[in-house]
Amino acid sequence: MHPVLVYTASRIGLLIVTLGVLYLLGLQNWLLLIVVSFVISGIASYVLLSKQRDAVSRRISDKVDRPKPNDH
Repeated sequence: MHPVLVYTASRIGLLIVTLGVLYLLGLQNWLLLIVVSFVISGIASYVLLSKQRDAVSRRISDKVDRPKPNDH
């Protein structure tokens, strides 16, 4: 599967899980729930998704470094 899709799906999954856990723990203010979930899931993704992030970086780097055909 495409590394960007895997990484994006993983980030969204972490956000949803974090939202659910915080909601079940009693955080009822929706704005605060969303903000705290973004922060926690961002930190968690930095730690948990390093392999996926590296795969995305390699994929992007390979595409940028690929020689382009001349338009002559």
